[in-house]
Amino acid sequence: MTFKPIKFYQTGSFAVGNRLLSENLRTVQSDIARSDSLTLGHRACQGCGEALGARYALDAAMRATGNKVLATNATGCLEVFTTPYPETSWQIPWLHSVFGNTAAVATGIAAALRAKGRQDIRVVAQAGDGGTEDIGFGCLSGMFERNDDVLFICYDNQAYMNTGVQRSGATPPAARTATTEAVGSEPGNVFGQGKNLPQIAMAHEIPYVATATVSELHDLEAKVEKAMTIRGARYLHILVPCPLGWGSEPSATIRIARLAKETGLFPVFEAEDGEITGVSKIRHKLPVESYLLEQRRYAHLFAPTENRDVLDKIQAIADRNIVRYGLWDQKTEEDGNMSIATEQ
Repeated sequence: MTFKPIKFYQTGSFAVGNRLLSENLRTVQSDIARSDSLTLGHRACQGCGEALGARYALDAAMRATGNKVLATNATGCLEVFTTPYPETSWQIPWLHSVFGNTAAVATGIAAALRAKGRQDIRVVAQAGDGGTEDIGFGCLSGMFERNDDVLFICYDNQAYMNTGVQRSGATPPAARTATTEAVGSEPGNVFGQGKNLPQIAMAHEIPYVATATVSELHDLEAKVEKAMTIRGARYLHILVPCPLGWGSEPSATIRIARLAKETGLFPVFEAEDGEITGVSKIRHKLPVESYLLEQRRYAHLFAPTENRDVLDKIQAIADRNIVRYGLWDQKTEEDGNMSIATEQ
């Protein structure tokens, strides 16, 4: 039977793939020949950002390496919902490590491949923010220090979602979790705790560090593909909203990820050898309330009365990120808005 490609009219939309673009500009997800590294049958919650992030990242890595990827996975949501014994939704060589040592396991795999002379097979390590920033922090730092040839991907949903939504080192200030309840004079997670893992990775001066969100597919895939062209330790930190833990609508996952970037609360950038080399600019600067109001984990900041002091402190964090990373150019946005008005 003759194969006839089907056109999907999605140019200029936020739909996955943009299949009407020329082939060299399309995403991996728009390609019928994509590897589907993470395929059907998994038990992820509806609207799970981590399921999207893992599929997008691993499919891009597979295309970049000619389908020669081996992945190791820390204990966590991604491991649990993809591999309920005796089943699996992975269509690539995949190993489960314990919660804290996936970076060490990936290092060992890379060393074994090197000893066998298999430089063509690349290693990807995966973990959530708990397995990255807390339990696995020591092993990850060691991997960075040794500059092991591994791409480590952190799927950041900002809490220990698999075990009941407990606070992690990535939980943002004022967010409600099972261990940072919305009670007392300062409800939610305290300010000043946690870790900025992308900055810590940059401090190790490894070859490549980047952040991404599931709302910018072209950007995420480009960063994975770039990382796979580099040898040595690489780190990719992907924001993956969790409807269950964040108290958001499953249909809002992509929008919330986009708002995290557009408010400045989640800077999207890349760095090489410890120096920032590029940032994804904010298109339309928005107040943090536009992001926080989408999530019930911040409901206590708005009812029964608005907690303006805490909202101002969160806005200050976003404003600092915008300045620190150069995320927003007011004149560029105004010029863009003027062009749109002129066209209309």
